[in-house]
Amino acid sequence: MSLVNLKRITVLVFLASFFPMQSIAATNERPNVVLILADDLGFSDTQPYGGEINTPSINKLASQGVSFTNYHTAASCAPSRAMLLTGVDSHVNGVPNIPEAIAPQQKKYDHYQGVLGTNVVTVASLLYDAGYHTYMAGKWHLGKTPALLPFSRGFERTLAMADTGSDNWQAKPYLPIYKKANWTQDGKEAVMPEDFYSSELLIDKTIEFISDNSEDGKPFFAYVPFLAVHLPVQAPKEFTERYIKMYQGGWDVLRKQRQESAKKLGIVPEDSEMLSMHTTSDWDNFSDEEKRFHAKRMAVYAGMVEAMDFHIGRLIEYLKSTGQYENTVFVVTSDNGSEASTNDSPRNLMTRFGLGLQDYKNDYDTLGEKGSFNSIGPSFASAAAAPLSYYKFYAGEGGMRVPLVISGAGVPNDNKYNKSFAYVTDITPTILDVTGVDAPSNRYGGKEIKPMIGKSLLPAIQGKEKWVHDPKEAIGYEIGGNKALFQGDYKIVFNLGPVGDDEWHLFNIVLDPGETHDLKNSMANRFEKMKALYEQYKQHNKVLPVPPGYNQQRQVLLNAIRHLYAPAIMTAIVTLLILLVLYLVYRSRYLKSSLG
Repeated sequence: MSLVNLKRITVLVFLASFFPMQSIAATNERPNVVLILADDLGFSDTQPYGGEINTPSINKLASQGVSFTNYHTAASCAPSRAMLLTGVDSHVNGVPNIPEAIAPQQKKYDHYQGVLGTNVVTVASLLYDAGYHTYMAGKWHLGKTPALLPFSRGFERTLAMADTGSDNWQAKPYLPIYKKANWTQDGKEAVMPEDFYSSELLIDKTIEFISDNSEDGKPFFAYVPFLAVHLPVQAPKEFTERYIKMYQGGWDVLRKQRQESAKKLGIVPEDSEMLSMHTTSDWDNFSDEEKRFHAKRMAVYAGMVEAMDFHIGRLIEYLKSTGQYENTVFVVTSDNGSEASTNDSPRNLMTRFGLGLQDYKNDYDTLGEKGSFNSIGPSFASAAAAPLSYYKFYAGEGGMRVPLVISGAGVPNDNKYNKSFAYVTDITPTILDVTGVDAPSNRYGGKEIKPMIGKSLLPAIQGKEKWVHDPKEAIGYEIGGNKALFQGDYKIVFNLGPVGDDEWHLFNIVLDPGETHDLKNSMANRFEKMKALYEQYKQHNKVLPVPPGYNQQRQVLLNAIRHLYAPAIMTAIVTLLILLVLYLVYRSRYLKSSLG
């Protein structure tokens, strides 16, 4: 945060403290809404869900609201965000997968472009048209062209990261698939500070946007999609140091601790079991030095989570000091489960060489700090998703079931857990219900749009309804060949190899959230009916098959080579051919002159 912004925000908070009773809420009956979206946050990373990471801000919100324990989202970021903001299935709204991973065979179809279609309307557009101020600061990942940026999709003030992510310390791409870090502000290329930390910057901007319009009495909708805890996992040193000794026992110990904590909280049944993923390494096979390094990888991750929570707390304090807190509804969730990319050998020569080409290091002493690239790998990712199975990209519960805390104005203050099944397409209908804004049906703004499929969570939150979705209702899902269908307490799921087994399974995810007991043989009739319902979902939403042998990470690399490096490669090939021809001509003339 720049010194100028720090002084400005400090002065605003200081002056506002003299007028605590002059609340904006007093002149406005419609509530403000703050939608906070973490990136790749595991199910049990926060304390309300059994985690050991210090998250006092989220704890406070949870204690004053409702925490959903059976809330599901897509297992990949862009599809989740598209459904979150529109209430429409990802295969219908144009984002069936992250654009970086869509196969060329699928890209031929209009609904497989990986960018938010014009056939849907965002919750921001609906709220803006209803008289709300609408702000966004954070990751967008739903399109890069001017017409697709959030500034053109209902947000009146924005600071947006258009890609899958970025470095958290500087305006720098974190992967070589991007030429630059695509930050934009209010629809134009942003001039980023020379020195910043992403979680701090995004809250600074959110406070700035809110304060700039605080005098007109209009309510606001603030969307804060953090970069935390997406790759690269980075955190200020003071946050990391609090966890240096926390993870020395390894991922198996942590996973068991979180399972026991979740059972004590009543988040999962006391007799439920936990799946051991075959991608989890044997902690005892590592040397003491390697264990020390792995423990710090997770310490940085924990520090990044706590840093995000700390800055959420700054926003809460600002709203309290300006009299807006009591009239604000908070929604806190994650776009998908924990990230397992990279591996459990981050210090090998090849990895370090690749990081060096991007001006990154992963030395122990500076891990997580500026210039450092960090990740937690599949073993600690399984612990972050505990007591669930799988993680990001996969349709197991660890990839799809994430925290959801709803708190604030109109939400019962009884610190309860809600066990109703809920889905990401329910968030927009809930926000509209809270704000009293009607959802459009088939037309909006003079054009046809796709209707929302989600349902408001408010009746279940207020105790007026037992369930959000009727137990007979079927909700289908597919991204990158991994697929599922939910119906009541049951779920059928298919995960691609080599992490999955390329087979359908049936689980009771209420009694068996760890997906350890396959019921497809003992409940064959239900299994077949649910498979038939998935086929209906697939046909209705025009779900395309992935090519044989599809692998998401490999496809990202192939697409990057095709789009970024193919022209250079072709130029090099043509240049080499020209040089070869010139050489052959020269060689021919030289031989003739020699023979003559």
